[in-house]
This record gives sequence, structure tokens and C-alpha cells, in this order.
Amino acid sequence: MASKKINIFLVPDGTDCVRQIRLPKSLLFFIIPLLIICAGVLFCIINDYRGIKAKVPELAELQKENALQKEQILYMARRIDQVTEEMNELRKLDHKLKVMVNLETGEGDEQFTGVGGSDPALLDPKKTLTKVDRELVRAMHQSLDNLNSDINSSKEDKAGLQEFLENQKMLLASTPSIWPAKGWLSSRFGYRKSPFTGQKEFHKGLDISARKGAPIVASADGTVSFSGWDRGYGRVVVIKHGYGLKTKYAHLKKSLVKKGQYVKRGETIGLVGTSGRTTGSHLHYEVHLNGVPVNPLRYVLN
Repeated sequence: MASKKINIFLVPDGTDCVRQIRLPKSLLFFIIPLLIICAGVLFCIINDYRGIKAKVPELAELQKENALQKEQILYMARRIDQVTEEMNELRKLDHKLKVMVNLETGEGDEQFTGVGGSDPALLDPKKTLTKVDRELVRAMHQSLDNLNSDINSSKEDKAGLQEFLENQKMLLASTPSIWPAKGWLSSRFGYRKSPFTGQKEFHKGLDISARKGAPIVASADGTVSFSGWDRGYGRVVVIKHGYGLKTKYAHLKKSLVKKGQYVKRGETIGLVGTSGRTTGSHLHYEVHLNGVPVNPLRYVLN
């Protein structure tokens, strides 16, 4: 029995020629599923294309954000390097200051050649934006660790320097560096001819002639260790300043401080007078270092 066929007639436009194609009916069972499969594949392709097309703006935004983040990483890496250099300069300054105050010697400057930073190759934008993001971030973390260590070291150095300067501040405050009274110098420290006997004698301090009742001030910070009468010196005030320093103020008209009282440099402690063995109104002023009289002019700054 002959298989049934399907006749397809083709009539081209503008011609009277009619073409006939005869296909076996069984061929339809292959063509129709094939068309369905092709239609399904085409639908999937179109659907994926539409999905990708919808995500293109989002991808572009993500790329833009990624590029911005990489630029920020580059900026931060450069700033870390700048801070590293500035920290290195501060360390050099700390070292110079410590050398100036004899806390360190001037040797060993090679230790201040730097603490490192990012590899210059990692800071090349073209390379960084394509290849070395992870290496750059790793280098930044290493630089931050170095800076943290350097900051801790700098804190210790500054603490030592601060302690030294505080001690120096106390030493300076305890140094008798100002004139105890306003007047003129009538007798200096050292050997002189005695105004009473005419014999050669050693004068242990300075005589500052001034009007009777003129104020006498402490030449440095300290604690009053004596305030009272001392034979030929008359009315006397003695101040201990620490560091082996002591000052003595004699021939006072009146003492304005008491034993044990703490006084500051420039604070009035008494009045010029003529008490004791004296030829006139003046202040006898002595400075003792470790119990030995020394020339007060060695300490006076003005």
C-alpha cells in the first residue's frame, strides 16, 4: 500500500508556473517536533538576551564602583607612604633632640633610614587596576603594622624625653638665676679688704646696696630652711632649692616667710635692712652648692 503524501503547491508571484512538492506524510512527525525544539531554543536565547541586556546598566555601575574603590586604595596607599615618611622625619627629630640633651649619642643615624612603604610598582595605576590589587592591600597592611610599631617606639622615646625635660624644668626652677633685690653691687664674691678691720678677708657672697625696706625676692623655687637671727648676719632667711643648692639672705629689716614654707622664684621673702654687723642698708646674698659658697654671679642670668 502506497504511503500517503502531502502535496504542497508553490505559486511564484508574477508567473503562471505552479510548482508542486510532494512530501511523505510521515515526515511531518519529524518536522513538527523539530520546529517546536527550535522555537524553544529561540525563546531561551531571546529570554537570556533580554536578561543580560537588563543587567548591562548594573554591570556598568559595578565596574564604575570597582574602579573608584581601586582609585581610593591607591590614594590610601600613597597617604600611608607619606605618613611613613613624615613619621621617619619625626623619629630623626626625636633623635636630634635626645642628642642635644645628651640622652643619646650622635652615632647610629643609619637606623633612621626609613621603615619601608609600598612597592612603587604597585602604585602604578595601570598595573594596579588590572593585576596587583591583593599585593597592594597586603603591602598597605604591612606598612600600617610598621607605623603602629614605630608609633609605640616613638611614644616610649617621647616619654623618656618628657621625663628628662621635667627634671630639667625642676632643676631650672631650682637654680638661683635672678637678682634677689634691686640696687647696685657694692661688694663682690671673693677676697676683699674688710670694711671693719681693714684686713684681707674672704667675702662669701654679694653685697647689694638698696634703700631700707626695699623688697627681697627668692632667686629660685625652694623651701625655707631657716628664718631668724644669725649673729653678725643679723636677721637671715635661708632657702633650700634641692640639687645641692642653697641661698642665704642676710641683714634683713624684716622676714616675711617662716621655716618650712615653700616659695616660688620672684616671691617676696623679706625687706632690706641694717640688722647685724653692717655699715649701711644692703642685702648680703650667698649661694651654696653642696655646702660650699660659690659665686652667685655664675647663676644670675641678667
